[in-house]
Amino acid sequence: MKYRVIIQQDEDGMLVAEVPALPGCVSQGATRVEALANIREAIEAYLESLKEHDEPIPPSIDEEVVEVAA
Repeated sequence: MKYRVIIQQDEDGMLVAEVPALPGCVSQGATRVEALANIREAIEAYLESLKEHDEPIPPSIDEEVVEVAA
């Protein structure tokens, strides 16, 4: 499954990653790689919790990135 992850730097320089489709699914890391690894773990735990509680799992996204010259 694929979920959109938004990464922003906070006031302390940490990179905060959040998943808009999964409310409250947030993690952080000192580097982009660390933040992505941590949010992957958070997503997996979030989805497992939904399954355990018989809650619906939000659909995976299907998107493309288009690059254009400015």
